[in-house]
Amino acid sequence: MSEENGRRDFMKQISALGILGGVVVTGIGGATYLSADNKLMLRPPAAVNEHDFMALCIKCGQCLQVCPYDSIILADADEGNAVGTPLIDPLRRGCYLCPLLPCVLACPSGALDHHVEDVKKVEMGIAITPRMNACIALENKTVTKEMINRIYDNTITLTASEAQNYKLEDFPNKSDKRELEEKVLQKLDTFEGKACTLCADMCPLPNASEAIRMIADENGGNKPEILEACVGCGVCVEVCPTSVLAIKPRVSFNEHYGEG
Repeated sequence: MSEENGRRDFMKQISALGILGGVVVTGIGGATYLSADNKLMLRPPAAVNEHDFMALCIKCGQCLQVCPYDSIILADADEGNAVGTPLIDPLRRGCYLCPLLPCVLACPSGALDHHVEDVKKVEMGIAITPRMNACIALENKTVTKEMINRIYDNTITLTASEAQNYKLEDFPNKSDKRELEEKVLQKLDTFEGKACTLCADMCPLPNASEAIRMIADENGGNKPEILEACVGCGVCVEVCPTSVLAIKPRVSFNEHYGEG
């Protein structure tokens, strides 16, 4: 089994914890609106509660079409009743929280709440740290080029040579989408050879330091700490090289971590 497939299998198991934690979503007549393997899915920003989301979503794919980071995908047949509905797989691509929330504006049915205009209030879920002992920051290990290259594979805007060489090329008349995704990759490249702080420093929230930060560990290293402003966008999961983090969809900070 490849390292990437291993990460995906692990994260699928973690996603199921949303159900074990007592988060149960029921539909009309008591039917559950969950995926085939009984887990809540990470929905796009500002998704209404899962029961209403499943009732309102018309599976049009408009949110997917306008997402400049290709973060949104549609659930396939393996996802049971949820097939065709939009979701985010943070191992493939997190949500970079576009300031204007184009996915929300594009939703014609209200499955994504048009009243939500602030990325700080999208309430997708909460980040958790189920594999803290795998964090390379605990041992003060540095970010390698290979770790950054993984994220190059998560964008579809690169040319064939860029995808092969993991190096951006300069050319004129770039699309807005291309420029946005370039900024992500260019920022990632600045971390090569430095102590790993990818999860904290790549957080796309405007108030990122209030959502996740690196704190000192008692053994001399550092580790991520999830804070109250986290909205569960999944970027920290995407960029983490060792699957330290996961997202619990539809769960708030206080629900998972307690009042304090």
